Amino acid sequence: MPSAPSRKPLLYSAGAALAAITLGVVSWQAAESRDRPVAPSSSSSAASAPEAAEAPDPLAALARRDPDDKTAVGRADAPVVLIEYSDFKCGYCGKFARDTEPALIREYVADGTLRIEWRGFPIFGAESEAAAKAAWAAGRQDRFAPFHAAAYADGAKEKGFGEERLVELARQAGVPDLDRFRRDMAGPGASAALRKDQEEGYRIGVTSTPSFLINGEPLAGAQPLDAFEAAIARAKTSAKAPK
Repeated sequence: MPSAPSRKPLLYSAGAALAAITLGVVSWQAAESRDRPVAPSSSSSAASAPEAAEAPDPLAALARRDPDDKTAVGRADAPVVLIEYSDFKCGYCGKFARDTEPALIREYVADGTLRIEWRGFPIFGAESEAAAKAAWAAGRQDRFAPFHAAAYADGAKEKGFGEERLVELARQAGVPDLDRFRRDMAGPGASAALRKDQEEGYRIGVTSTPSFLINGEPLAGAQPLDAFEAAIARAKTSAKAPK
């Protein structure tokens, strides 16, 4: 059985709730409903009308494809983008980071098929937020990936994410300037980056971690590798790589 995502109740404004409904994100757990066949319309006018152009998917459009994004891995023009909403204190996020993500990087990032964009989505309190800011700060010195690996290592979250612990993780990750790391972690840039990620997640109705979008297709929880492979294959088949 797929692993259940970590959950925590979130408070939404009426505008955020409306935006989530508008985007059609009613239930991340029911994402497989996209694969169910749709009954044909009985309307003769619909059958005879020319096929309408497919509207852009607003969820797929959330891929930033910023070549300067220090928390992303993979080509900015990759045909498939996996967005991960994640919390460093989430056990299932750690399971994905240790068991599944390395295989996706070897198999799909390396050949240019896949780009992975990370979004800080802390739902377990102040230490979760501090860890997300620390990861961003490590990225300012091109050490996001090793910091991510160290913070998601087996047993890491049990040691907590207090300030000195985060500095120790940065040291393990090879961050060269720890004084700059401390400043960046506590600075307005880290807060702004985290707020941007959180607001995006709230807007589309993310309520648990890890949650994923694969070219706009929602996938919730630390699913087995073959679930990601199937979603990537579907996305690649239908994708048109950006010019």
